[in-house]
Amino acid sequence: MAHPVLALGTAAVTAAGSAWYLPALLDLRAGADRPRTARLAAAGCLLWWAGLAAAALLLTAPLSWHIPLGAALTGALSGAALRVLAAVERHADRREQDRAWGSLPYDLPTVRGVRPSAATVGWVTGGLAVAAATAAATLLAGRPGPTGSAVVTVAGSVGLCLLILLVALNRTRPH
Repeated sequence: MAHPVLALGTAAVTAAGSAWYLPALLDLRAGADRPRTARLAAAGCLLWWAGLAAAALLLTAPLSWHIPLGAALTGALSGAALRVLAAVERHADRREQDRAWGSLPYDLPTVRGVRPSAATVGWVTGGLAVAAATAAATLLAGRPGPTGSAVVTVAGSVGLCLLILLVALNRTRPH
């Protein structure tokens, strides 16, 4: 696929992502009115989309495909790191609130989300690890040329990850 076509597609996806990055931008602009965890998650979202926008811009230049891919991966990994940090802090805040409210002499009604089983988490984590290993192996042993190995790598990784995710979600659980 030619770089301008890929740049146009990436720019279109980035523009369509405004449903995520505009509310995140508003969360950051609100400052101290929002909890720290919400601001961290918003910063992670903005970093992810900024990496994709940078990749779209870099694809318009006559550069190797490694450079735009590096920009997209940098944005994705740094955004994911901030999202994980926000989730850890949110979990610590909830634990602290549970401890504070747990000392009351009566029970408060609580609403809890559905937690995945340990087996599902194991399947998804293992599937992502296998998909990443497959992507690395395919990329290293891929055909010469930027489009051949990249397409095979992405298609193989996404397909394998979806297959393992479907297996994880369709496993029967004992009651």
